[in-house]
Amino acid sequence: MNVSGVRGTEVEVVVIGAGQAGLAAAFHLRRSGFAPDRDVVVLDHSPRPGGAWQFRWPTLTYGKVHGMHALPGMELTGAAPDRPSSEVIGAYFDSYEQAFGLRVHRPVSVTAVREGPDERLLVETSEGVYATRALINATGTWDRPFWPRFPGQRDFRGRQLHSAQYPGPQAFKGSRVVVIGGGTSAVQQLLEIAPVAAATTWVTRRPPVFREGPFGAEQGRAAVALVEERVREGLPPRSVVSVTGLPMTEAIRQGRESGVLDRLPLFDRITPTGVAWADGRSVEADTLLYGTGFRAAIDHLAPLRLREPGGGIRMAGTRALRDARVHLVGYGPSASTIGAGRAGRAAVRDIRKVLDGKRQLPSGSAELASSLAP
Repeated sequence: MNVSGVRGTEVEVVVIGAGQAGLAAAFHLRRSGFAPDRDVVVLDHSPRPGGAWQFRWPTLTYGKVHGMHALPGMELTGAAPDRPSSEVIGAYFDSYEQAFGLRVHRPVSVTAVREGPDERLLVETSEGVYATRALINATGTWDRPFWPRFPGQRDFRGRQLHSAQYPGPQAFKGSRVVVIGGGTSAVQQLLEIAPVAAATTWVTRRPPVFREGPFGAEQGRAAVALVEERVREGLPPRSVVSVTGLPMTEAIRQGRESGVLDRLPLFDRITPTGVAWADGRSVEADTLLYGTGFRAAIDHLAPLRLREPGGGIRMAGTRALRDARVHLVGYGPSASTIGAGRAGRAAVRDIRKVLDGKRQLPSGSAELASSLAP
């Protein structure tokens, strides 16, 4: 739908999201000579720097973080492993934005992206409308926690919360807790809760896979290829982590030996006082904790009709096949800290090829690009 009569503030590129992927893209745009606020606008709905990391639970210390990859051009050094990851990475992102003059607009909510005049996209936001030639969507998944549905769920008398709402282990002291899900967050939170809870039960839809030994480049490429296959087929992407398995850390090893990580198959229904299986088995519970993952936060792109019948967005690299002006980074195969950085660079390279024929770089852009080289 073309919104007639609406022009908006004209820019070359809008970046939505200032987490790992959005900042990487903003850095490469800046390095390529796109001027902040004149050529590029970076929008983030969070109240402060840090992406989704700023919302992580306080007991997730930096030393427990798996595979945090540095942003381009600036390493994260000297971080104490016992500091909360939200503080460490939030401060790192803040320093990064300042060091490279990325000028992130926050808090700004993006409500919709629509077809606009003159082959531009109209990005409707809480601070006004931007008319852009290209869009880099880097909104991640944190805003879309996935809540599965079960018979009897509404009748449960206890507390139900998602891992995104996890307040730390002390909130579960003396409680009987059922943790649902086989991902990293579910396991980390279960291991924290078990020492203070009256009882814990772990249930997963599929048997968990524990990964022993090193995880090198070859294994990483194979995992990414599995996620890319779903994206090529137009299906909603699975996370890269979901196809790599759980790394066998010392904490996980101890959890298996102690019985905390003895997994049960997924229950069939929720009762007012717990969960139950079709074979007659049941477990009493005060709290159901859903570590059931997230979905891509892309509802604002719905007016562009990018989704395939299978529910996903088919892409060529980072570019949406249904609209070459739209790039998704941190989506599907690039939904990891290292993948997000690479995708940001690839998206900017593709965008520049298209836009270079339509605009003149500002004077001094070569010097600017040189000064930002890592």
